[in-house]
Amino acid sequence: MLLPNTRSQTRRTLTATGWLLRRMHLDGPLLAALAAVVAFGLFVLYSATGENFGQWLNQLERLALALVTLVALAQVPPAWLRRISPLLYAIGVVLLVAVAVHGSVGNGAQRWLDLKVVRFQPSEIMKLAVPMMCAWYLHERPLPPSWRDVAVVMALILVPSLLIAKQPDLGTALLVASAGLLVLFLAGMSTAVIVLGLAAVGAAVPFAWHFMHDYQRQRVLTFIDPSTDPLGAGYHSIQSQIAIGSGGVFGKGWMNGSQAQLEFLPERSTDFIFAVIGEELGLLGQVFLIVLYLIVIGRALYMASEAQNTYARLVCGSFALTFFVYAFVNTGMVSGILPVVGVPLPLVSYGGTAMVTLLASFGVLMSLNSHRKLVGA
Repeated sequence: MLLPNTRSQTRRTLTATGWLLRRMHLDGPLLAALAAVVAFGLFVLYSATGENFGQWLNQLERLALALVTLVALAQVPPAWLRRISPLLYAIGVVLLVAVAVHGSVGNGAQRWLDLKVVRFQPSEIMKLAVPMMCAWYLHERPLPPSWRDVAVVMALILVPSLLIAKQPDLGTALLVASAGLLVLFLAGMSTAVIVLGLAAVGAAVPFAWHFMHDYQRQRVLTFIDPSTDPLGAGYHSIQSQIAIGSGGVFGKGWMNGSQAQLEFLPERSTDFIFAVIGEELGLLGQVFLIVLYLIVIGRALYMASEAQNTYARLVCGSFALTFFVYAFVNTGMVSGILPVVGVPLPLVSYGGTAMVTLLASFGVLMSLNSHRKLVGA
């Protein structure tokens, strides 16, 4: 039981913390949920990297950069965010074209732009730019969108998505396209348009198959039956399912996973880290992470529901649901219910680019939410 003075001091501390968060335009509940996910990710990552402290520190440095980006974007007034959306989109498309012409090649893919000072993937910019641009276009137009507006937004989505798919980077292309399509969905796109779109996608499958790379076709065939190539294209999926199944309900214990620690599980610190969680922490560890994700998504959707205008509502809702798509696609491919497409587990997988992009999106979300009573954007 706390003494009266202790209780009073605790209340003052909480009040001061709340005042500071409001002053910095940060949402306390969302920030706490994100911090819990990141902390859990760092805990798991140390084991997934084989106790590589240097790699773990690198992740910590990237996390610091991502947090600075989140805080910085939270300070930007919503009106500014809306005004720079077309510029951000245009810069992103130009950079994607530059990648197609002069991009650096790595692991058989031309995805990076080397500016000598920094080497980065412009496709990550489009995860923010595409939904912001789509929301900007629909902001002052009547909703639900007309057929003409749907066509324009689809063009805004397809241009960067096709440029990214050509690199090839199918996983990122799907995420970028999903972020834009979610804006259309949240804008109240009619059922007829959705049905027509699904029919068009179905009709385009044979043509898409023709243009897919050999390794992409192999991934689809392996998804249908991984045993057709257990030591090749099906290896990742088989080993990840073995790891998850061997963990059971309670897991083998932190840093005691045989599939991960003996390096049977490929990409164990990046795309397949969810399998490490399943093996070492069991079903309970996986459910714990999923619950944290649901808290993040739920809070973000609640903030979207409080938005004062169309732009803020569409951007916030799209970012929240895109985070869900990230988590669903990664856990699905690791569990064997979706094809392997190379999507990292959000805020848990090793790597800085995706983490910076995700926390940047939450920084934009916090700005749109926290300024809503101050700025009639």
